[in-house]
Amino acid sequence: MNVHLQQILDNPLAAAAIVGNLVIIESLLSVDNAAVLATMVGDLPKEQRQKALRYGIIGAYVFRGICLLFASFLINFWYLKPLGGLYLLYLCYQQFRPKGRSADEDDNDAPVKEKSWLYRRTLGAFGQFWATVALIELMDLAFSIDNVFAVVAFTDNLILVCIGVFIGILAMRLVAQAFVLLMARYPFLETSAFLVIGILGLKLVLSLFDHFQPKHPVSIFLESQAADVGLTVLTVLMFLVPLATSLLFNVPRHQRLP
Repeated sequence: MNVHLQQILDNPLAAAAIVGNLVIIESLLSVDNAAVLATMVGDLPKEQRQKALRYGIIGAYVFRGICLLFASFLINFWYLKPLGGLYLLYLCYQQFRPKGRSADEDDNDAPVKEKSWLYRRTLGAFGQFWATVALIELMDLAFSIDNVFAVVAFTDNLILVCIGVFIGILAMRLVAQAFVLLMARYPFLETSAFLVIGILGLKLVLSLFDHFQPKHPVSIFLESQAADVGLTVLTVLMFLVPLATSLLFNVPRHQRLP
């Protein structure tokens, strides 16, 4: 029997815990990706925006499929886990770092298409719409590498990697939209989400200790089924507890949307 399938059958709870963590990671990355792409099509005529995003979704599917072909190669590199953890910690830092700048300066963080060599080269030849689509496809490639890298960093089980990438594809259309709507009503969930990202990143960074000290009790615990299940329970509670207190006592406060 396939060794990856046997791992799942031997430890179904651990596999479910990994999938649960991948849902969180992929959904949050997809929200971020969707926000960037929405910004890039913002200067197009209204009737062209959805069409450009549709091309972007198709490109994302293609690039994620291509990246998936390299996943079996990537999982052989043990150092991807701590690197992936550092990346998740960087995302967490970017969210919580002190922002002492004006709104105008913050706007400069948004992608500026005119600064892109690809956009400038295609604008004159193909027009604004296709130049934007070309840039979106380039961003899709970067996002696909990003997302597949995060999944591969979290598990070396190829079946779970495929599930994670598939979740990422679904998250682009379904979960990301749900996250955006949910966070619009419950803004504090964004804080919970990035705290979870930080915890998951820390777990991946600690795999560095496991690599050099595999027999240490801490390493044995971190790689145990109980640790994976406990981590998933913790991440779920970090969302459910503030959501429950907000609904019952309006603490933290939530937005009353029309």
